[in-house]
Amino acid sequence: MADFVQGLDAGRLVLGGTVLSFIISPFSAPGYNLPIFLFGTFVQESSDAVQSLRVFCGLLSVSILYDIIWMFNNQQSGLVRLFTFLLWLLKFPTAAALLAALRQRGSQFMGLGTDVSGPTVWSMPGGFTSGGREGYQTVGDEPRAPPPKTFIVAPVPQPASGLQPGGYQNA
Repeated sequence: MADFVQGLDAGRLVLGGTVLSFIISPFSAPGYNLPIFLFGTFVQESSDAVQSLRVFCGLLSVSILYDIIWMFNNQQSGLVRLFTFLLWLLKFPTAAALLAALRQRGSQFMGLGTDVSGPTVWSMPGGFTSGGREGYQTVGDEPRAPPPKTFIVAPVPQPASGLQPGGYQNA
């Protein structure tokens, strides 16, 4: 099953959902499908938008339940009902492919808490990391005190016999 999900092209699935929801939008159909899939088309193109992809996965997953409720409460003609049902079926592999894409980007769907930073996958160039090195300081921290300087006092050499310190020598 995992190989099947890995083989799915999330971009084409989202595009197919967008086209289907556009086709049924002028008729008696759920009005939220087209905006959700348009948002998904935008998010799918950006490889850096992990948080937006999470939002799209959540909206798509919740809309699966909303579609069932909408279809039981509203009447549609035969062809429009068929397209709505096909769109509902298309949401399952689309959500699975997007969850796999999230996993590939280093994120997961669960854990939508307040931790926006997530795990660090990269480090600063030049070796500046937060692992206790001297080259990195966050903006809000107070500046570190410089380490105390230690002075090594060398022993003063004794003057040669008969000569005064600082005097000239005659040869």
